[in-house]
Amino acid sequence: MKLMSDSVHVMLLLLLLFMGTYGTEEDTAQCKMLGSPEFPLLSKKGDFTIGGTFSIHSQISKPPLSFTDTPEPLICSRINFREFRFAQTMIFAIEEINNSSSLLPNISIGYKVFDTCGSTLPSTRAVMGAMNGHERTVGKTCSGQSSVHAIIGASESSSTIVMLQILGIFQIPVISHFATCACLSNRKDYPSFFRTIPSDYYQSRALAKLVKHFGWTWVGAIRSDNDYGNDGMATFIRAANQEGVCVEYSEAISRTDSSEEVARVVRLIRSSSARVLVAFLAQSELDILLEEALNQNLTGLQWVGSESWITAGHLANRRYSGILSGSLGFTIRKAKISGLRDFLLQVNPSQDPQNNLLREFWEAAFECKFQSSALGQTQCTGSERLQDINNTFTDVSQLRISNCVYKAVYAVAHAIHNILKCGQSGDRMNQTCIWEENFEAKQIAKHLQDVNFTLQSGERVYFDGNGDPAAVYDLVNWQRNQAGDTVFVTVGNYNASEPNGKEFTMNGINITWAAESLERPQSVCSESCLPGFRQAAIKGKPICCFSCIACAAGEISNSSKCSRCPLEYWSNDDRSQCVPKVIEFLSFGETMGVLLTIFSLFGAGLTLVVSCVFFRFRHTPLVKASNSELSFLLLFSLSLCFLCSLTFMGQPTNWSCMLRHTTFGIAFALCMSCILAKTIAVVIAFKAKRPANTVPQCSAPLQRTSVLSCTLMQVLVCSLWLTLAPPYPNKNTAHATERIILECDLGSPVGFWAVLGYIGLLAGLCFMLAFLARKLPDNFNEAKFITFSMLIFCAVWITFIPAYVSSPGKFTVAVEIFAILSSSFGLLFCIFIPKSLGFGWCVSKYAADSKSATTCPSGCQRREACMSNIWDKRTLSVF
Repeated sequence: MKLMSDSVHVMLLLLLLFMGTYGTEEDTAQCKMLGSPEFPLLSKKGDFTIGGTFSIHSQISKPPLSFTDTPEPLICSRINFREFRFAQTMIFAIEEINNSSSLLPNISIGYKVFDTCGSTLPSTRAVMGAMNGHERTVGKTCSGQSSVHAIIGASESSSTIVMLQILGIFQIPVISHFATCACLSNRKDYPSFFRTIPSDYYQSRALAKLVKHFGWTWVGAIRSDNDYGNDGMATFIRAANQEGVCVEYSEAISRTDSSEEVARVVRLIRSSSARVLVAFLAQSELDILLEEALNQNLTGLQWVGSESWITAGHLANRRYSGILSGSLGFTIRKAKISGLRDFLLQVNPSQDPQNNLLREFWEAAFECKFQSSALGQTQCTGSERLQDINNTFTDVSQLRISNCVYKAVYAVAHAIHNILKCGQSGDRMNQTCIWEENFEAKQIAKHLQDVNFTLQSGERVYFDGNGDPAAVYDLVNWQRNQAGDTVFVTVGNYNASEPNGKEFTMNGINITWAAESLERPQSVCSESCLPGFRQAAIKGKPICCFSCIACAAGEISNSSKCSRCPLEYWSNDDRSQCVPKVIEFLSFGETMGVLLTIFSLFGAGLTLVVSCVFFRFRHTPLVKASNSELSFLLLFSLSLCFLCSLTFMGQPTNWSCMLRHTTFGIAFALCMSCILAKTIAVVIAFKAKRPANTVPQCSAPLQRTSVLSCTLMQVLVCSLWLTLAPPYPNKNTAHATERIILECDLGSPVGFWAVLGYIGLLAGLCFMLAFLARKLPDNFNEAKFITFSMLIFCAVWITFIPAYVSSPGKFTVAVEIFAILSSSFGLLFCIFIPKSLGFGWCVSKYAADSKSATTCPSGCQRREACMSNIWDKRTLSVF
């Protein structure tokens, strides 16, 4: 409804302008203005005239509209001291330029100040009055020049847009000090617009970064229902989404809204869970919002404000201290303007007794009346002193927007200075300007784009391609001083020209938060997940509302998601960081390694004991019948088998990996070769008809040759394996994800299984030959023990294959060592232990002469140590 009402007013005014410009058929002799002209509130003549449009009054009463009657004039009331200061700053800058001998020498600048009342409709009337002047009759034609050459203003984006839609036709430049809407940077739509305050595009993004910096991911938003608020909030929401900040609600209010609507918005703010409120409001909308907030006792919120109100002195009073205390917001940098305070303090109705604005200002400042009629009302004398009061008009401690007005005036002056080529004659003592008769306002717009100058304060003024200045902001915080007054303290800054991520910085000053707390408030939809948990979106809710789900093993939480650790790393217990994986191998120090080492050394020691026993009784018939040479060689190979298991323990290296498999293969090949030779000798000896016939087949050289040949075959296989694809240490990360298994890769599985298969082949031959000799006479048990030992050996290694394949990590090595030790102990116990026990019992009891013994006591008949004379002679003849 507000927009429709404003549109109707604008259409009516444009219609009047059209009729006033071209007249009617009956009245074409002169150009006359229809309706009443708009007079400036403050004015002064000069060679060039600068128009000023400010929201000098903050309230407006709209008369009822009718298409049958002439609309009544608008009535603006409630003077705004801050905006009046802006108007006086413009006048001060113009007077300063007029008194300057270097800038526009001998050229005077005049001014016309109009009131927009902070609304679009009065802004239209103001801009029409600035262009047309106040003469009712112009001449025969309406082709005259505008009465102003440039306009400073307005203080609102919507009012500025309305002005530009009219002024754009005539290319009259507009330099705004307070219109921050990003939409005004569109050079195609607004080619003659400039501003000395940064665009809201940068402010909105800065506010989003500010909210993210303090960890507020769940905020409320409220805006003015106009171009300034709507466009600025839209940019903020887009930037907030990019920063991971969610907006719980976004409401718009207007100064024309009903009290019920404003109350509804305040109730929504109170009932929401967001404890941070981003207020993109003009001062007029903020005023009515704060009044309702007081009624509903709205406190405890952290306010984040926009440039329009964050440094408004009239809001920083004790009336609103409970609501706005601790507010944060970005504002342009403050500056010092020499002589401005003295100029402001000289403002007095006596300067122009007929000026109603000066009288109204004086009455509002001192709360008096020049024509007092009511009882108890103070009468103004005009002799009151502005030095004695402290209000927004006289406060020059926060000259931010006033400085923008100051820069805007100087920008216009420098553009005119360049157009008139002032001071370019080379004679510094005689700086003059070349006057141009056909001077047009559009020339100023062209030269404004190129101005680049430095003020007395050292601040550089220039415009980019869109007519915008450099975007540099101060972050201010509302704090209490020792006197209890609210002051604006700069706690950080934002520079849009800095690289991404470095625009926003803090200066280390302590911040006062909402309700004057020293502890930063929290405003999140969901609490941050603990280390080791990731965020999971909740269906139907914004991304800032989430549940926490534990990360999987091997992952760590990285803010909102889980990330997998590198290949050689694993997550710690709380899934907060990646730590190196545990390296696993069978070491000598662990329990399993100690036990296997003990068994290995015990087996080697036991083998050495058996060797000593055999060496002690080497001249006995039993040792001779057992083929002492092969027996000692077999005992030596068994010692190697026991000791080779030690090479499988410890951290794998290139040498240990090659050594463990080759020593294992050659040692067992030698062992099997010896047993095979013994088995063949026994079978041939007892299957032959006469002992003499066995001599050629079972001679010692032949046995040595067979053992050597069988062993060399394994050596050849191992050599080929080591040459073509040797084993090497490998970090196995596939079998166990949480640890690294340091193992010996076989290099070539074919080589490993060839070595193992060859040993199996020799063991199988031994088993079959021993099986053939199972029916030898009862008192000769050699073949039976070999058969039983081979049965154990084959059973161990057949069982080893599936166990080896399925065992994880270091247990694979342990299984292989266990198979080596088991088969070695089986061979030792089955072949040699019975003979060793027989030696000890028989020899100690009977002490018989082994060379001449032909009989045996009945107690030894079942032992190989005391064979019968027949078999003793036969075996001795064979071996």
